Amino acid sequence: MLLLFIALPVAYWLTFHRKRWTFLVESLVALPLVLPPTVLGFYALIALGPLSPIGRWYQALTGHTLAFTFEGLVIGSLIYSFPFAVQPFAASFAAIDPKLLAASATLGANRFRTFYSVILPLSIPGIIAGVALSFAHTLGEFGLVLMIGGNIPGVTQTVSVLIYDQVQALEYGAANQTALLLLIISFVILSIVYGTNRRIWTGWPWK
Repeated sequence: MLLLFIALPVAYWLTFHRKRWTFLVESLVALPLVLPPTVLGFYALIALGPLSPIGRWYQALTGHTLAFTFEGLVIGSLIYSFPFAVQPFAASFAAIDPKLLAASATLGANRFRTFYSVILPLSIPGIIAGVALSFAHTLGEFGLVLMIGGNIPGVTQTVSVLIYDQVQALEYGAANQTALLLLIISFVILSIVYGTNRRIWTGWPWK
C-alpha cells in the first residue's frame, strides 16, 4: 500500500513531465533492478544506521535506531521494490491516447481531475500488475532484508530468510513446507494479475 501511494505520483511525473534530465531520475528509480541486493542493503544500512543523520534523528525521536527493526525493514523493502511498482504504472500511463487527455483539458478539467477521471481508470491493468508484482517481489526478497533487518524471529525474520535457516539446520521437511507456501502464494498472485487484466481488456468497449 505504501508503494502504491509513493510510486503513483513518481510514475505520473516520469511519464508526463519529460525534461532533458528525466533519464537520470529514471535511472535512479531503476537502479535496484541491476544492483545486487547486498550492495543496496549495505548502503541502506549505512543510511539508516546510528551514525547517519536519519539514524540519529530517528534514535532521538524513538530511542532506538532504524537498522535491525521492522520499520527499517519496511524502508529497505520499499527501496528495493520501488521500480517494480513505478515501471508498470508509468507504462500504463504512457499507453493512454494523448487525445483523451487533450479532450479532458478542453472540457475544463484540471490535472487532478484528468488523472482521477481519465488516466487512473484506463491504467487499472498496469496498476494491478505493479501492486501485485511489487508485493510478490517484497515477499520473496532475501539479501537486502537480511542486511538491513538481520534475522530476528518475530521482528525482522521474513519467509525467505526462514527457509534459509531451515535449510542450514537440515530441516528439509520444514523448509519444503515453507517454500511450497511461498510458491503457492506467488502463483496465486500472478494468476490474479493475469486473470484480472485479461478480463478487463476482454470486456473493454473498443476492443
